[in-house]
Amino acid sequence: MEAVCEHVHGGDDDEEEEEAGAEEAMLWSIREALEKQTLQIGASACGATAVVDVLKALGVDVAPEVADHCVQTRLRRNESPLPDYLLSRSEAGATHSQLIQGAEEASEGKVMGRFFHLHPRRLVRLVPWLARWIRSGAVPVATMNMQRAVPEGEEVPDAWHHQLIFGVAPTAIFMTNPLDVVSEGEMHERLCSESVLLIRREDVLQRLTPECCLSSLCDPRWKALDLEGQVRQMRLEEEQGQDGAKSTHITIPAAYSSGITVFALRQSEIGQELLNAPELPLL
Repeated sequence: MEAVCEHVHGGDDDEEEEEAGAEEAMLWSIREALEKQTLQIGASACGATAVVDVLKALGVDVAPEVADHCVQTRLRRNESPLPDYLLSRSEAGATHSQLIQGAEEASEGKVMGRFFHLHPRRLVRLVPWLARWIRSGAVPVATMNMQRAVPEGEEVPDAWHHQLIFGVAPTAIFMTNPLDVVSEGEMHERLCSESVLLIRREDVLQRLTPECCLSSLCDPRWKALDLEGQVRQMRLEEEQGQDGAKSTHITIPAAYSSGITVFALRQSEIGQELLNAPELPLL
């Protein structure tokens, strides 16, 4: 938390402070975020959790279970055979479209959202762009591939994540669930990702039976990643008892797109501006 506060208050030089002020915007103070944020409301429900806080920030109070129902969070099917388990993993949680639909339904049409793709890489300075929306009364939510920009020595996370952005400062972005501050560079990495998900070796092997057939996963995206070849390689490594480097994950398609969803009250000036805002230009 001290690191979070330093990002807000650091810097003594007048010129630096003036420039910093132009790139600072907060929906909530750190203290308010601690009090107001909703902690994860259920398994795979980071999207619905973000929607609860979006509505709260826009003055629309909705019970967490209502938001979750409207978002239609999908769960992992952990007890399923490997093909169905992988299918469930590729879509567990929610997409940005489900967040937009869920927020609209839960608010009875008062709140709208607009998604901005950040993959392929876009020509945008993230902090000033977010600051402008926040100052206008809009609420951003990041949809990120947390398996990118993993600090050295840390375990690769097991999923993508939706987080409400409650403020920005020069080079820093503040988010809820969990309360966190990340650098602009780190954020860019996670927001600019192909729609893929890494599945841990042990999660594959414990469901891999001799009769396992992956041909039911015949969508072109699964074929393009050569799922059968990846799993075959893992099986081979086990059978041969290789002591060398073993593949730690397989890669599967993911339902999610990386980027930012900006929410606003539909009948507000910023709501109308949001509707007409152009896509971010490609780099």
